Amino acid sequence: MLDFNQKGKVFITCKDRSVSYLEKEIRELGFVPEEIVRTGISIKASLEDCMDLNLHLRTASHVLFEIKSFYLRSAEDIYRRFKAIQWEEYLDVDGYFSVNSVVENQSVTTPLIVNVKVKDAIVDRFRDLYGRRPDSGSDFSGLVIQVFWKDTQATVYLNTSGETLAKHGYRKIPGKAPMMEALATATIYATEWNTRVPFINPMCGSGTLAIEAALMATKRYPGLFRDQYSFQSILGYDEEAFLAKKRKLENKIVEATEVKIIASDISLQAISFARENAAYAGVEHMIDFQVCDFAETEIPEKPRGVIMFNPEYGERLGENEELEITYKRMGDFMKQKCAGYRGYIFTGNLELAKKVGLKASRRIEFWNGTIDCRLLKYDLYSGSREA
Repeated sequence: MLDFNQKGKVFITCKDRSVSYLEKEIRELGFVPEEIVRTGISIKASLEDCMDLNLHLRTASHVLFEIKSFYLRSAEDIYRRFKAIQWEEYLDVDGYFSVNSVVENQSVTTPLIVNVKVKDAIVDRFRDLYGRRPDSGSDFSGLVIQVFWKDTQATVYLNTSGETLAKHGYRKIPGKAPMMEALATATIYATEWNTRVPFINPMCGSGTLAIEAALMATKRYPGLFRDQYSFQSILGYDEEAFLAKKRKLENKIVEATEVKIIASDISLQAISFARENAAYAGVEHMIDFQVCDFAETEIPEKPRGVIMFNPEYGERLGENEELEITYKRMGDFMKQKCAGYRGYIFTGNLELAKKVGLKASRRIEFWNGTIDCRLLKYDLYSGSREA
């Protein structure tokens, strides 16, 4: 059984190009990064801390607690090395576990081979000790064991998250081509929106950007919407400690009713979906939903804030001609009606972005799945820039 207060090495993963926003969150929670790489950050933390990290982080994917790192030459050595680990300290004999691997080794053609060999080693150790074994499978409903193996170095973690943290749990109706919640949060961080000035999201779709903005403004964290994590299957887990942390999340909520968040879409169905998602997240009352063409979206004069578009990218044949008109209209709208605001367009099609007709002052890189995207920033001046 593990001591949940014992500090160890923790690696928090995120999507490539989002690590700077994850670092911001980690530091705000009081942790000091020890190493920062493209897709994650290492810190010193306990399993108790991992519970808090899982409940609070908006831009993370998984929180991994390291249990062992060792030399591993080839696939032939997997069974022996993994059977030697004292799995009975982490997993109940009547529990459930799964294995996930990321592998770069010449002896392995697919990570599935590693997963099977590790599972065999674990169940055989339990059979030898107790005459029975825990169940195993491919879903993340119990203890999740994460293996990273590159060349001859293998590191084994307890994945304390289980299912990815990138899904925040409130979006019951995803709508058409939705942006993942963690990505939405990262793009909002990139705008440097301060949660006090207006946040305007025309063409809002299922409402993810507006809802994430409202969650940030009211200090509502993703843990409010999720009750199942892999750390609950680690021996030594205290249910009362977890419930106390959930109550603390509730107590952190502030009602920032003075913040103006507007989400519009020409589709009544899209707004209906967005309202339902916002209601589940507890922030429907904070968002002014409008059914209209984006050019008719209300733009408050004071104070001036952030306006953010997430239009379609034109991935299907024949769409670009129509979208060229839309992108030009977005540029005209921002230039004519949004003076003094900071404008942003998130897109995976830089050819279409040229039709906006405005010069981007920044091009911030993101990945949306496998699509190479940019968050384009436009400084929207009244009159000339010099003035």
